[in-house]
Amino acid sequence: VQLVESGGGFVQPGESLRLTCVASGFIFSRSDMSWARQAPGKGLEWVSAIYSNGTTNYADSMKGRFTISRDNAQSTVYLQMNSLKPEDTARYYCAIGGYGTTWYDFGSWGYGTQVTVSS
Repeated sequence: VQLVESGGGFVQPGESLRLTCVASGFIFSRSDMSWARQAPGKGLEWVSAIYSNGTTNYADSMKGRFTISRDNAQSTVYLQMNSLKPEDTARYYCAIGGYGTTWYDFGSWGYGTQVTVSS
């Protein structure tokens, strides 16, 4: 199993980023996929999920700002992040699973991509 995230960067408040996760080594189309994040000194925070049936779910603080999507043909999951805030600064991880509050709630995860929001 391999999950490779990309698309992070340094942006100013109010700007947008699109994260990409390319998956391999498992049946992507049958898998629920999540994005989670970890800020320095803090625990893992679940961000969003897209289930194998295409339905989506978001943490309350991300609703209306973040959009998760998937392309089963490309085994890729995306996270469009708009109206970014400094408190969104974290390392963002792609993970197999529909929800979790610890690393072990997920089947596997990538190395992550850093998002920094600052003026």
